[in-house]
Amino acid sequence: MGPEKSLNSLWFREVSRFCDSPIPRTTRKWARAAYPPARAGGQKRSRAQKLIVRHIKACLCPFLYLAMILFSLGGLSCGRSGDQKQRQVVLYCSVDQTIAEPIIARFEKQTGIKVLARFDTESSKTVGLVQRLRAEAQSPLADVFWSSEVFYTIRLAREGLLARYDGEETRDWPEQLADREGRWYGFALRARVIAYSTDRVSSDEAPKCLEDLLDGKWKGRLVMASPEFGTTGGDIASWFAHYGEQRTRVILAGLKTNDIRLVEGNSSAVRWVATGRADVCLTDTDDVYAAQRNGWGVAMNYLNQNNKGVLAIPNTAAIIRGAPHVEEARELMGFLLSDKVETMLAESDSHNTPIHASLSGRFGKYAIPNPLDIAYEEVADNLSKAIKLSREILR
Repeated sequence: MGPEKSLNSLWFREVSRFCDSPIPRTTRKWARAAYPPARAGGQKRSRAQKLIVRHIKACLCPFLYLAMILFSLGGLSCGRSGDQKQRQVVLYCSVDQTIAEPIIARFEKQTGIKVLARFDTESSKTVGLVQRLRAEAQSPLADVFWSSEVFYTIRLAREGLLARYDGEETRDWPEQLADREGRWYGFALRARVIAYSTDRVSSDEAPKCLEDLLDGKWKGRLVMASPEFGTTGGDIASWFAHYGEQRTRVILAGLKTNDIRLVEGNSSAVRWVATGRADVCLTDTDDVYAAQRNGWGVAMNYLNQNNKGVLAIPNTAAIIRGAPHVEEARELMGFLLSDKVETMLAESDSHNTPIHASLSGRFGKYAIPNPLDIAYEEVADNLSKAIKLSREILR
C-alpha cells in the first residue's frame, strides 16, 4: 500500500495476529469506510464514519479485554498447577492449636509436605472431629487423626474407620498404648488432676483423691467440664471400669449434692478457679501448666482413684481408612510417633509425659506418679454409659 497505508490496516493486522484469527470481512469493510487511505492535505471523517468507528470499537474492545483476561488467567493457572504438584496431607487434630502448630511446621520443613490441618473447639473437644470423620466415612477427606485422648480413637477403630499402620518405630511400642491390630498408637501422656486455688485453699487442705471431693466442706466450691466432650467423659468412664457402676452412681450423686457446676471445657474450669468463681476443679495437667505459665494462683494434686492410681491419658495418632494421601499419611504418622515430637510436647506449655525410654531422664519432673492400671478399651466400653448417667445425675 506504500507510505499512504492507513494506521487502521496495521492495527487490524496486529489484532488478527494477537487473536490468531482473521478480522471478519464485514468489519474490515466498515474499517475501510471509516479509515480511507490518507490523501495529501489530510481528510476529515464524516459523521457517518465517526459512528462506524465507534461501532467498531464497541465490537472489538470486549474481545481484546477478554483476550487479556484469558492470558492473565492462563498465567495464574500455570502457577496453580505447579502448586498442586506439592505433596500434602490432611490432618484432623484435637490437640490445642497453639501446641500442635509448631510441630506441624517442623514436619513441613523436614519433609516438604504441606499439612492441611483442621482443629476443633474447646466446647466440642475431640467429639466434633470424631463426628466429622464418621460423616465422611464413605468418602474420607482426612488422612490422619491426631487426638488428645484415646477413648474416642478406640471407638473409631472399632467402627472400621482407621487403617492399620506398621512402621519401624512401632516394633517395640508399649502394648497398653497400641491397638492390637495396629490401628492407633498412644504417646505423650497427660493426667487427670484436682486443681485448686492457692489463694483460698492451702496445700494441706486441698483434696488429694476423688473421694475427698465428696466432703461437705466443698459444697458450692467445685466445678468441672461437661462430660459430653473432652477428657471428662473418659475420666468418669474410668470410674465405671475401676469402681463399678453402683459406686460411680454414689460418687456422681455426692458431687451433685456438693453442687458441682459444669462448664464447657477443662481450661474454662481452671479459669473459674483462677478468677474466684470456684475453689477446686477436675481437669488435666496441661491446663494447670498453662494457668501457671500465665501466673495464675493455681496448683494441683493428681486425681487418685481410691489411692489405686491416677488416670493417664495418651495422645493418639491413626491413619484414616481410605485416606486420599496414603504415603504422606504414613510419613506424618512416623513423625508424630517419634521421640522428636515427644520432646517438643514435653517442652511445650502442655508438658506431656514422654513414653520413649530415651527421654525419661530428661523430663522426670513431668512423670505421672502411680498411673492407674486400667485397660483403655474397657474405659471406651463404658464411655456412652458414663456420659448418659452423668447427664441424668449432674444436670
